[in-house]
Amino acid sequence: MTATTATDARGAMLRSGPILPTLTRLSLPNLIALCSATIVSIAETAYVGRLGVASLGGIALAFPIFMLMQMLSAGAMGGTVSGAISRALGGGDLAAAKALALNALAIGLGLGLLLSAAVLVLGDTVFRLLGGSGAVLAEAVAFSHVAAFGIVGIWASNTLASIARGSGNMAIPAIIQLVAGLVQVVVGGALGLGLGSAPRLGIAGVALGQLVAFTGAALALLVYLRSSRSRLRLTFSAGLLSAAHFREIMRIGWIAMLSPLLSVSTILVLTALVARFGPEALAGYGIGVRLEFLLIPIAFSVGVASVPMVGTAMGAGDVPRARAVAWTAGAMAAVALGVLGAIAALAPWLWVDLFTGDPIVRQAAYTYLMIAGVGFPFFGLGLCLYFGSQGAGRVGGAIAAQAIRLGVVVIGGWFLAQAGLPLWTVFALSVSAMVAMGLATALFVKLTRW
Repeated sequence: MTATTATDARGAMLRSGPILPTLTRLSLPNLIALCSATIVSIAETAYVGRLGVASLGGIALAFPIFMLMQMLSAGAMGGTVSGAISRALGGGDLAAAKALALNALAIGLGLGLLLSAAVLVLGDTVFRLLGGSGAVLAEAVAFSHVAAFGIVGIWASNTLASIARGSGNMAIPAIIQLVAGLVQVVVGGALGLGLGSAPRLGIAGVALGQLVAFTGAALALLVYLRSSRSRLRLTFSAGLLSAAHFREIMRIGWIAMLSPLLSVSTILVLTALVARFGPEALAGYGIGVRLEFLLIPIAFSVGVASVPMVGTAMGAGDVPRARAVAWTAGAMAAVALGVLGAIAALAPWLWVDLFTGDPIVRQAAYTYLMIAGVGFPFFGLGLCLYFGSQGAGRVGGAIAAQAIRLGVVVIGGWFLAQAGLPLWTVFALSVSAMVAMGLATALFVKLTRW
């Protein structure tokens, strides 16, 4: 099969392929790539732990900032870019798709440079506000001052991967990101711990692993998108840069970027509420939430796969198919997370006992999972429909639903704190917010005109 035939077949699959099998086929590479990120996180935690308690504390301070970079570039702007490109291709406008791709890369590089400078200038202050001091603060600064230079690579690689996904290619970005994850583990571990003949650079070496991995991923994706194998070949021409295409991306992108900010805010409020009950309760909650974070890639992988299918259908004027894809993807994520949530609720020890033997911590984690498992399918539904909305270019309702989730937690949390209610009510509040987000997203998607 020639490259042209393969790209034509991919376009036909997005336009008219059977929805459930096509979604499944597109989701699997994403799931593999996203699971590799989980492996990287576990591996980094393991070898940073060998550097000492201060290093663990330092990377805990820095991690939320760099996780936010991933969420903004891969999920918020990434889904926006994929949706815009797939709509153009679905409408048969290859020239517009090429222009959108170049403008998206320019936006990604610009935001990467801006946020890199922000971390270098403001990182120290942010870490202090988060409670960092002494050796822990020093380690956080050492990590972020190196990793900040990798932020451009994070934005570039995720933007380029989103361009490829917008054309319907999920496999190439997944393979490159999987390899990049392995490189990050090897380079970060070798330079952090001084393995073999490598120098022992401590936490700065771990950050170098991140810089090398994401920069390499960006270069590999650039080579692919510039090749004849790419359905949408990236073209560098000043004539393709335009204010109109920039506005088309940012019109949705700036709203979509509210999603990770609202999610992080919700988690911070819940963490503060649980912290009132002592360190054991906080530790148990942390173990439970860690499982929740590992479930996100499942919904994310299906959601990302739905974006080019929805966008292509919208570009072709086939709104009924676009909606059918979004609802099918939402149902897939809800069922998958519902099954895993049921297992977590019925047998929480399968997960919790891997991390602690403390009976008080275990009980807190058991309680959280037995309650939270009910909310997992609604969380999966809402997250997946958010991506479908990106494909349609209509994200306002999905963002409003996430704001509702935060509002439920803030208002409910204030009431619980004033009433002095027990810990389990905080967990019930968390689930109520998940259910509210999922149902509200579904309602907004149903009512919004696509």
